[in-house]
Amino acid sequence: MHIHFLRHATMVVTVHNKKILVDPMLGAKDSIIPIPNTANSIRNPMTELQLSADELAVLINSLDAVLVTHTHRDHWDAAAEELLPRHLPLICQPPDAEKFSALGFTQVIPVADEYIWEGIEIFRTDGQHGTGEIGKLMAPVSGFVLKDAQQRLYIAGDTIWCEEVQAALDTYQPEYTIVNAGAAQFLTGDPITMTADDVFRVIRHPAQTKVIAVHMDTINHCSLTRTALATALAAESLSCIIPQDNHTIII
Repeated sequence: MHIHFLRHATMVVTVHNKKILVDPMLGAKDSIIPIPNTANSIRNPMTELQLSADELAVLINSLDAVLVTHTHRDHWDAAAEELLPRHLPLICQPPDAEKFSALGFTQVIPVADEYIWEGIEIFRTDGQHGTGEIGKLMAPVSGFVLKDAQQRLYIAGDTIWCEEVQAALDTYQPEYTIVNAGAAQFLTGDPITMTADDVFRVIRHPAQTKVIAVHMDTINHCSLTRTALATALAAESLSCIIPQDNHTIII
C-alpha cells in the first residue's frame, strides 16, 4: 500500500493497484469560512494544497474511486464536489449515500458493515466525533478498514479515543492506523478529534498498530499541531508517523 498524504485528512491510498482518494478537501487556501464557535476567525484551509491545478487534474484523472468518511466540509468541500467525475465509484457511510446520488454520482457504494470492491475488503467502523450533546450533533461519522491479501489499513476518521475505536483495533488488528488528531474543539465542550493522549492510547493498544497522525495545521479549530504532537510523543518515549503535506508513505 502507498499513502500519498495531501493535506488535513485528504490522501490517496493505493491498495491492490487501485487509487482511492480519501476525504477530499481540494479547495484553495482561505476558500472556506472559519469554523464557527471556535477560538479564532481564521479562514480555511489555512494552507494551500501543494499541487498545481494541472497536477491536481492529473491526480484526479488517475483515480479509481473516492472514499468519504463523512461530509463535514473539511472532508468534502465545494471544490471536491465540483471537480470529481461523477462516474467514479464513491464509497461512503449509508447516511450520506442519498446526498452523493443527488449530486449525480452514478456509482455510490454505501457500506453498512463490509463490502468487497476490486479485490479489496472494506469494513466500516464506528466512532465518536466528540462527547455529550456535541458528539451527538456531529454524528454520524465512520471509519473504514481497507484489507488486501497482505495488509490492513484502518482509517479511523473523525473520532476521539472511544470503545468503538478500541473495538476496531481488536477486531481488525490493522498493521497501520490513520488517526485524525488536531484536538479540534469548539468554545464549549471537549475535543472532537484525537488529542495527544488519544494518540498515545492508540499507539499503546495491544494490537500494536503503527500509527499515522494527520488532521493538523490546516483547520482553524484544531489546536494540536504537528510540532506539539511530536514533542508530546517524545516526552512519552513514543513514536508515530506525522507526515508533512504532499508526502508519500509506503507501508
